[in-house]
Amino acid sequence: MILITGATGHLGKATIQFLLAKGYPANQITALVRDEQKGAEFQKDGIKIKVGDYNDFQSLAAAFEGADKVLLISGTDVANRSKQQENVVNAAKAAGVKHILYTSFERKNETAESPMAFLAESHLHTESLIKASGLDYTILRNNLYLDALPLFIGDQFTEQGVFFAAGDTAGAFASRLDMAEATANILSGEGHESKTYLLSNTENISFPEIAGILSELTGKKVAYVSPEPAVFLDNLVKAGVPQEYTGLIAGTADAIREGEFYTDQTDLDRLLGRKPTSAKEFLTGFYKTR
Repeated sequence: MILITGATGHLGKATIQFLLAKGYPANQITALVRDEQKGAEFQKDGIKIKVGDYNDFQSLAAAFEGADKVLLISGTDVANRSKQQENVVNAAKAAGVKHILYTSFERKNETAESPMAFLAESHLHTESLIKASGLDYTILRNNLYLDALPLFIGDQFTEQGVFFAAGDTAGAFASRLDMAEATANILSGEGHESKTYLLSNTENISFPEIAGILSELTGKKVAYVSPEPAVFLDNLVKAGVPQEYTGLIAGTADAIREGEFYTDQTDLDRLLGRKPTSAKEFLTGFYKTR
């Protein structure tokens, strides 16, 4: 039995759909949801649902009963994520789960000076807990989603260009769907115990190159401007971006500029059995429908 946490999120839903598409029995998949009503769509496919909350250890321990593998999809409540995911790991142990898989992140700098330190702490804490738990484990070091690029590009790029403080440093951004498919392959396969997989693209691409792709797609010259970090952060505030997102967006730009997402190493193509979706393919598919 495979249990997917965060099942109603984009990655969780996609992973379940890939499992079904590969012929994995629906009655051997459990979706963990916080709201039982949101699990109705899974039940239509014959998937079991369990109700549980990352903040409630007892609900998790009960939900994990009978599961052999648990996919822990990292939570979005960054301030409380370390404790929440500690609950998940401990509940998996208490319920007799054999194998836990965790969606962590690609990085180079694990110190407090990292521009991603505000996100990294909970990931690193969870990885350490999992490795010390005695459970079989698989760590997935997910690179930045290609799906995040439109957020950084903005809606007015044909008129105003791309204004994003990532410099000209490239990153091996990969699509969420490719990561979900690779995750489904790991969940439904064997021999992945005590492994850490790098889920990055086989190409690194910079924002100047992304602006070039947008120019090709639109037939208009799309400029790219990389402001100083302080200027970029100030512009986010003036644009009315909510405070809880300004730090995340600015920090991600800093991380890209400092090379945190650049890598020539990946397991994604091998896990997929094909080349991952390129940035050009993703952007073409995204913008052709708009």
